[in-house]
Amino acid sequence: MHFSGVFPILATPFDHDEGLDLDSFRRSIEFMIEIGVDGITVLGILGEANRLVDRERNALITAAVETSSGRIPVIAGSTHHGTRATVELCREAAACGASAVMITPSREPTPSDDQIVEYVSMVAEVTALPLILQDHPASTQVHMSVPLISRIIESVPNVVCLKEEAPPVPPRISALLPTLRKNQVTLLTALGGLYGAFELERGSDGFMTGFAFPEVLLAMTKAAREGDMNRVYAIYTRFLPLIVFEQQPGLAIRKEIYRLRACFRGNRVRHPGATIDPPAAKQLAGVLERVLPGVDITRPIPV
Repeated sequence: MHFSGVFPILATPFDHDEGLDLDSFRRSIEFMIEIGVDGITVLGILGEANRLVDRERNALITAAVETSSGRIPVIAGSTHHGTRATVELCREAAACGASAVMITPSREPTPSDDQIVEYVSMVAEVTALPLILQDHPASTQVHMSVPLISRIIESVPNVVCLKEEAPPVPPRISALLPTLRKNQVTLLTALGGLYGAFELERGSDGFMTGFAFPEVLLAMTKAAREGDMNRVYAIYTRFLPLIVFEQQPGLAIRKEIYRLRACFRGNRVRHPGATIDPPAAKQLAGVLERVLPGVDITRPIPV
């Protein structure tokens, strides 16, 4: 597998009692396949993985694998605060049929680069699945330097992709690319596509993020591959109000968009997360009408 292109981080749908809504989950996967994404990632931060129990995690991975039916790879977020627990989550993901796993180091009282390298190495030793290394200090409070990431890439062959989302991302891409290219490791960015055009211009291989209109990211990635940065910036500029509005903290807006796109029956965020309130829903409707006037967003949108 080559991890380049667009790999949406899927949200996890819940019913009104906060139980898993697997029908909506499967419907969202079919929609992503219809759009033409290169793969999907489940159990990320945007999938509310930290609010799920193990049986729910396994149910989601299994449903994703069964629904995709080999048409696209399924990546499973498998991070835990303990190395042994991370190993077990990776094993469970493999048993459920995941194509790859995504891991990220956790904050420790005494930060140690050596422990982070050990963590990734120990996970790699017990799974044959490809590893995606996530660098997201906003959620982990772990700040991995460019030399540390390069050290991991050089020493752990299982790491096949870096998900880089430590701002400012563009200069980090330039600093990391020589090591990544030498080791045939791809680089995907995230943060809802907020800095997407600048990241593609620096050499990113695409996106692994939760932006609910992956058609936009696919079109930008295609234009960048063709060397047409004017088109990349034209697409980015057109959709930037929607990208910025959706990137507000929390999952309420994104889940409402999934509902409006007829992927989810509801927009429930699991407590203590907040579901969208009426003023925000009204603002979202206004943004969608200005950016996509008269467009049926329940179908893949033209870009």
